Amino acid sequence: MEEAEKGAFVPKITIQEFDELMAQEMPWAVEAGMALEAIGPDHAAMRLPFNDVMLRPGGTVSGPTMMALADATMYAVVLGAIGIVKLAVTTSFNINFLYRPSPADLLAEGRLLKIGKRLAVIEVTLHSEGHGEPVAHATGTYSIPPSGD
Repeated sequence: MEEAEKGAFVPKITIQEFDELMAQEMPWAVEAGMALEAIGPDHAAMRLPFNDVMLRPGGTVSGPTMMALADATMYAVVLGAIGIVKLAVTTSFNINFLYRPSPADLLAEGRLLKIGKRLAVIEVTLHSEGHGEPVAHATGTYSIPPSGD
């Protein structure tokens, strides 16, 4: 494999760079404990450690908590593909809650489905640690601003 081909499989942002961006631009995510565990040019994985404040009545992790983790993972996937573009934003988001999550860490695995000059389509599967089946599946589209924005 030639060097140019090898370079095509390198993400455009590192875990450390994403962590720094989160601290600057998404302090709420850092305060919640969200952490990027892996990133590639077309995928990312994040973890959200369990905390009692995530629970809704009935003892299940709330939908908004899962949605926030899924969206943050989508952002990481997009930046892994295009680099730091702060103004890449969610333009659509859909989530299906599949199973009741356990009161445990949430794990998100995102992958790029399609990317063009202005739009990226991503999917995220959410797992509740210790639960065999995925607890949610989300899809979303991100708008990518023209170069220089």
